[in-house]
Amino acid sequence: MIVVYDEAYTRHLAGVGHPESPDRVAGVAAHLAREGLFENRVAARVAGDEELELVHPQAYLERVKRDVDALGRHAGYLSTGDTVIDGSSLEVARRAAGGALAAMEAAVDGDCAAFAVVRPPGHHAEPARGMGFCIFANAALAAHAFVHAHGGRVLIADFDYHHGNGTQRAARDGVSFLSTHAYPAYPGSGGPGDQVLRDDAAVVNFPLPPHDYGTEAFIATWRRLLPEVARRVRPDLIVVSAGYDFAAGDPVGDLGVDAEAASAALGATLAEVAAEYSRDRVVYCLEGGYDVPTLARSVAATIRGHESARSGSGAEIGAVPGPQRLLFEQLEASWPR
Repeated sequence: MIVVYDEAYTRHLAGVGHPESPDRVAGVAAHLAREGLFENRVAARVAGDEELELVHPQAYLERVKRDVDALGRHAGYLSTGDTVIDGSSLEVARRAAGGALAAMEAAVDGDCAAFAVVRPPGHHAEPARGMGFCIFANAALAAHAFVHAHGGRVLIADFDYHHGNGTQRAARDGVSFLSTHAYPAYPGSGGPGDQVLRDDAAVVNFPLPPHDYGTEAFIATWRRLLPEVARRVRPDLIVVSAGYDFAAGDPVGDLGVDAEAASAALGATLAEVAAEYSRDRVVYCLEGGYDVPTLARSVAATIRGHESARSGSGAEIGAVPGPQRLLFEQLEASWPR
C-alpha cells in the first residue's frame, strides 16, 4: 500500500501537552518502517486555497490565518472553539490536507489504496468551524477533490470512536458519509434519527454504546453495514476516516475492541468492497487514536488486512447486537427503492 507522510506533521503542537501529539504520527511512521510497510511512500504537499475552498469558505481560511499569526510562539485556541493551535498550525494543517489529496491522487492514478498518515486530524472540522483536534476536513477535501476532478461518487467511511460531524456537513454533490461512533460522546451528534438515505449523497449514522461494544460486534457491524451502503451508493472512490480510538484502553475513546483484530478486519472489508465498486481505490486518512503503540500496530494491521483481502480471505459475518441489528433493519427498510 502507498503511504503518505511528512516529518513536518510533527511541528504542530510540539512541546505542548496534548493528546493529539507529534508522537502519534512519528510512532506510526517508525513502526511501519520497522515492519517493512513504509517502502512505497509518496510525498505530501501543501493544499492551496482553491483546494481548501472545496469545503471551507475563504472567510474561515482567513480566520485561521489571523488566529495563528496572533499567537506568535505561544499556543492557544482557534477562535471558533476548542481546537488548540500554535504558530505552526496553519502550515501543518495545509500539509495534512495536502497529504490526503496526494493519497487520493496516488490511489486514483494506480487503482490502488493509499494511507495518509497525517495530523492534525480532520473529521470534526466543519466548513466554517474548527472543532476537537481538527482544523481542515482532510477526508472530505480528498472526496470533493476527486468529484471535482473526475465526477462520480465517493463514500467516506468513518470508524473513529467519535462522530465526524465536520465530514457529515460536507456530504453533498456526490459525496456520501457512513459512520459508526460512540453516542452520545463528543461531539454529541450523529444520533439514530440523523439519516439522509439517498444514493447520490447519503448520510448514514450508526451510533454505538459508548463503552464495551466488543470486538466481534464491531467487526460484524462493519462487515454488514459497509457492503450494504456501498451497494446503494456505488462509489467510484472510498475515503476512510481511519480513527483508532475505538481500541480498548484508548485514553480518549475505548469501545472495548481488540485494536489489531478489528483493524485487520476493517482493512479486509474495505478492500473487498473497493474491489467490487471502486476499482480498488481506497484513501485512508488518519484521524484519532491516542495510545501511540496501539495506534501504530493498528495502522499496520489495517494495511496488512487490506492487502490480505486480495487473496479472498474474507471472514464470515458475526452477530450484530440486538439494538444495532434493529437500527440496521430500519435503515434497510427506510432507504428508497
